[in-house]
Amino acid sequence: MKPDLYIIASNTYNPLVMSGKKKLTQKDVAKLAGVSQAIVSHVVNKTDKVIPDATRQRVLTAMEDLGYTPNKAARSLRAKKTFTIACIVPDITNAFFPAFLRGIQSVADQHDYDLIIYDSNTSGAKELNYARSLGSGHVDGAVAVIYQRDEALISNLLDNGIHLVTFEGARPETGTRQHDVVYIDNVTAAQAAVTYLIERGHTKIGMLAGTEGTPPHQRRLQGYQQALHTHKLGFNAHYVRHGDYTESTGFSETEALLTLPERPTAVFAANDLMAIGAIFAVQNAGLQVPEDVAVMGFDDIPAAHLVRPQLTTVRQFQEKTGQQTAQLLFERLCGPAPEEVRAVEMPYEIVEREST
Repeated sequence: MKPDLYIIASNTYNPLVMSGKKKLTQKDVAKLAGVSQAIVSHVVNKTDKVIPDATRQRVLTAMEDLGYTPNKAARSLRAKKTFTIACIVPDITNAFFPAFLRGIQSVADQHDYDLIIYDSNTSGAKELNYARSLGSGHVDGAVAVIYQRDEALISNLLDNGIHLVTFEGARPETGTRQHDVVYIDNVTAAQAAVTYLIERGHTKIGMLAGTEGTPPHQRRLQGYQQALHTHKLGFNAHYVRHGDYTESTGFSETEALLTLPERPTAVFAANDLMAIGAIFAVQNAGLQVPEDVAVMGFDDIPAAHLVRPQLTTVRQFQEKTGQQTAQLLFERLCGPAPEEVRAVEMPYEIVEREST
């Protein structure tokens, strides 16, 4: 699978181009900077050669003044690298991922790498197809948020020499991974969210658990159940509703909760979109949030502080998480990195706003 072709236009005046010279070279940069072509090559290719800061800056300034862009194809051939990484995500429209991808992009930019993004649309077949494509040599490394757990996908990448970091929703089992992992403990985070509601006097707590069989559903539901058990509150299966992580199912499933003979006084949603739908459903029923029904979300997407009342939720630090995954990846690509695989846990926090 090939990336899209990008065309970059510049309005910068370039005397060499304007005079009829079609292609700038390192020789042109060297002449303007007053250095050898070899020095320019070291700067462009970011080699280990020690270059005085003043000289390096002259080269960079000359490149900018001329509008010189290094030939990445030639650079790739010399270094036997693609200078490209990829990221596989399950749903690019999910509000969690823009900040996550921005974090990855910021680290890739620091290393002068391109980033290709693949959206699997939660399809295991697409995830495996993308892995096979990446394994054919299109990239040097990959970050993957794997929705449908498939060891063949991971093996395909690792067997083809592709460095891999995955972002996951649970602590990986010791000794079961051959690649680096960044994770948030969804079970503990969900348990903390429900405990927060219990500590504010709620004993009848509903849950919008999302799509059955998906990792967020399983782990956040487990955390919900653990919080109830810890505080000796009985589990009521009627209080658990499902959906597809959208605002519309958050609305409809909350409507169902409100029709129960003993409706819950609080609702915990497995993501913020369903929580926002829950707020609208409570208000549509003529009730108040949080006076009649408190609502707790998960993710802390940008819309969480825009809805009224503002949404109390679990913050996941998406951009920092993206940066961390990319940092581990580039330590494998560029060094230094230890031989043993790593598992890095990311923090979470309860963000208290008006909905509880």
